[in-house]
Amino acid sequence: MPRVYPAHFAVQRRMIALFNSSAIAVLLGAALLAFTEKSQAEPAAKPLEIYFVDVEGGQSTLFVTPEGKSLLIDTGWPGNAGRDADRIVAAAKRAGLSKIDFVLLTHYHTDHTGGVPQLLARIPVGAFIDHGPNREPGNPETEQAWEGYQKAVSEKGIKRIIAKPGDLLPVQGIRAEVVSADGALIENPLPGAGAQNLACSTTEKRAADQTENARSLGTIITFGKIRILDLGDLTWDKEMELVCPVNKLGPIDIFVVSHHGWLQSNSPALLAAISPRVAIMDNGADKGGSPSSWDIIRNSPKLEDFWQLHFSNEGSALHNSKEFFIANLRGPDAGNYLKLSVWEDGNFEVYNSRTQDVKHYPPAH
Repeated sequence: MPRVYPAHFAVQRRMIALFNSSAIAVLLGAALLAFTEKSQAEPAAKPLEIYFVDVEGGQSTLFVTPEGKSLLIDTGWPGNAGRDADRIVAAAKRAGLSKIDFVLLTHYHTDHTGGVPQLLARIPVGAFIDHGPNREPGNPETEQAWEGYQKAVSEKGIKRIIAKPGDLLPVQGIRAEVVSADGALIENPLPGAGAQNLACSTTEKRAADQTENARSLGTIITFGKIRILDLGDLTWDKEMELVCPVNKLGPIDIFVVSHHGWLQSNSPALLAAISPRVAIMDNGADKGGSPSSWDIIRNSPKLEDFWQLHFSNEGSALHNSKEFFIANLRGPDAGNYLKLSVWEDGNFEVYNSRTQDVKHYPPAH
């Protein structure tokens, strides 16, 4: 027969059970707290850090790998008492660099290449990467930037690498693949690409650009699960060749907006093909951020956020992101920057130096 306990024994048993369960909960809580504290004390894997330097409507983007290897894409403008070179060096120092391993010049317009001599006067550079000769000799400013670059590199005896589509750049810690250079493009779709691009039939066709813009050295940089696209100032016609009728690029996580957001680039066919989660625009207050391009990017299929180095005066209130996503608002130039941190597992975040706020993005599903 089963045992029958008096009522007060049953109460005692319930109290003992409650005590035991509470003790277990306390022990589990303590273990969880200890694990959390240990996890917080142990540094996570270091990210790839990318600094979007404010060079007032030019371009200068510094990539720093977890191992401290570095790639700078473009050097901003000349003049201005070395303003752009000083800002690049300040970003390098924030990243703990005493030299820059590689400087990639997308093309020879003065807002991208003009700052080379001033930069070399301030920090050592290991090697330069470019697309070959200047293809716009009739433009005095472009010719001056090209000649200044050639002279500075020659005087310091710095190695120069000429990149071709399909090349992998010799930057340790990232995969940087060239997709455009000197007017040539990759011939075959990259892994994960190759689908028909339905937006091609509805995208305006434009005449071939004859400037250095169409010669831009464009790259896809891959770090872990994240893909970043930087095409320099590659123009609408060349974009169409890259993604029409077949998408040769495939999906992109972060799009460095082409040509400072000007209407000569950023075609609907390109944005449909790459479908970025986040766009970051190297514009100035009065350079870049054309309303038509802003709309195309903002309305791309999977875009979550659109970050800008400056409020675009041309865009006005209707074609600018919310202030949270803008590094420099209207008014005197403050030189604020954006910093992108990328982890191999697909997490990434953007830091706005003006607000000192960070927005985190979990891995895509």
